[in-house]
Amino acid sequence: MPLTNAQRKYLRGLSHDLDPVVMIADKGLSETVLAEIEQALDHHELIKIKLRAEREQRGAWVDRIARQFRAELVHQIGQVACYYRRHPKHPKIALPS
Repeated sequence: MPLTNAQRKYLRGLSHDLDPVVMIADKGLSETVLAEIEQALDHHELIKIKLRAEREQRGAWVDRIARQFRAELVHQIGQVACYYRRHPKHPKIALPS
């Protein structure tokens, strides 16, 4: 489900006060990190991830996370990326139309 510009703007506003729930560093996207991302998206819907790597590596991780978890990239600034994935049964965030 692609986000509209209004929805993306709304989620960016919500993400400002969030702290990163997952940090990806030297070991990359290990099974443990992937499990944490899955759990965080299920629980929070909107998450912030800290990516500690060079620009090219961060770009690859950002794309892989979005594809693998079917999450929408809300925005990326430097080493921080925010993702949204609506909970299928119990959505917590009401998006504007």
